[in-house]
Amino acid sequence: KATMAPILLNCMGNDHNEYIKQQVHVKNPNLESMEEDVLYHLSLSTKTHNLPEMFGDIKFVCVGGSANRMKAFSQFIHQELKLPGNPEEISDICEGTDRYCMYKVGPVLSLSHGMGVPSISIMLHELIKLLYHAQCRDVVLFRLGTSGGVGLAPGTVVVTDKAVDYSFRPQFEQVVLGKVITRSTELDKGVANELLQCSSELQNIPTVIGNTMCTHDFYEGQGRLDGALCSFSNEEKLDYLKRAYEAGVRNIEMESTVFAAMCYACGLKAAVVCVTLLNRFEGDQITSPHDVLVEYQQRPQVLVSHFIKKRLGKAV
Repeated sequence: KATMAPILLNCMGNDHNEYIKQQVHVKNPNLESMEEDVLYHLSLSTKTHNLPEMFGDIKFVCVGGSANRMKAFSQFIHQELKLPGNPEEISDICEGTDRYCMYKVGPVLSLSHGMGVPSISIMLHELIKLLYHAQCRDVVLFRLGTSGGVGLAPGTVVVTDKAVDYSFRPQFEQVVLGKVITRSTELDKGVANELLQCSSELQNIPTVIGNTMCTHDFYEGQGRLDGALCSFSNEEKLDYLKRAYEAGVRNIEMESTVFAAMCYACGLKAAVVCVTLLNRFEGDQITSPHDVLVEYQQRPQVLVSHFIKKRLGKAV
């Protein structure tokens, strides 16, 4: 139940304030009076599952759009952490639903979030409640993904400084009861700098810190000329991308603002780590060979796994 964590906190003595600082927060007083919280899209519930027992040791959460990619990441991090058991036998905790997949590997949780703001926001509501009910503390969240580069060579990893909207503002707008509310998209600079340091310790992981623009569409919203609809010229597209570059934008994707906003609002340290698959100044379609794209997509995973291993004292 949602009341479990406060009851435990009352028994913490001198460590009370530090515990509060590290724990996952929710900003919904209605949870306190609920007899059961059904995390419907994750196929979990506070009544049918012992969430503290199942997830209480989670310290790192890695999310990404593709179900197959996040399954592969769970197997990869299993090998990197040298955990017992066969990584091929890791089971999907969310197998009761076809919306998302979830894999637990030691203190690491790997989840898919689908594509776009609506899909990831649904997952984040339930993930954050899961971490809260499980009484997790000192958790770091990562979004691992792909993106279109703005003035960067394909294969460059961008660690997000600020997640910005279509007007290059570091904010996320949400419509609630017919009114627009605005939330900050601040990300943890300490984690970002730590990731940049990790990249310098790895081979063939070119990495920069820059702003990431989040759009609500892959085609028109990102200024592509190759969609089913197009109401602008190539010159207008390039002018928009130039203004984005001048505002510090180095890549474009479709989830970063809501990810940053929800994590910040709930007191979670978070980072967005996306590889670029093309330079949008040079075209709109992804043309690299499949094997090259597969290697590119592994770069954020390799970087974040190195971060996790260093935090756990397991880096070579």
